[in-house]
Amino acid sequence: MGVSLNDPSPMSPMERLYEITFRDPPEPQESTPIPLVRVQADEQADIDISGDAFDFVRSIRVYHIQYRQHENRDGDCNRSDSTRLGSYGVQGDYRWTRSNVGQVPAASGLSMPNGCGSYFYRSVFVDWRDHAGNYGSEEVRY
Repeated sequence: MGVSLNDPSPMSPMERLYEITFRDPPEPQESTPIPLVRVQADEQADIDISGDAFDFVRSIRVYHIQYRQHENRDGDCNRSDSTRLGSYGVQGDYRWTRSNVGQVPAASGLSMPNGCGSYFYRSVFVDWRDHAGNYGSEEVRY
């Protein structure tokens, strides 16, 4: 296009370090203390949520899925299922319980192979029903 740009030559790493070290320091700012906020210590809601209007809270389920299977050299199928289910109680208390991949909703991307092929699946799957009863879910594989 016939255009040229006369960029200054890039600084060497030593020049960049010198530039960063000795350029004008920022003005000191007066520090104000950050107020402390009391965090809920009893692990439940701080208001009464036992009524039907709060069923959507109790509908939230969190599946921590960790499943692995493979066939060893003797032909045995080795399976490991460390799936856990997190859920909320009547007053918003949260708890983890043992679960298994058979309990994971179909909306999850988990798809158990036929037979004992090598398979590994790890994710956090969350599902819920909103205040109107509509189903929703999200899943993050990691």
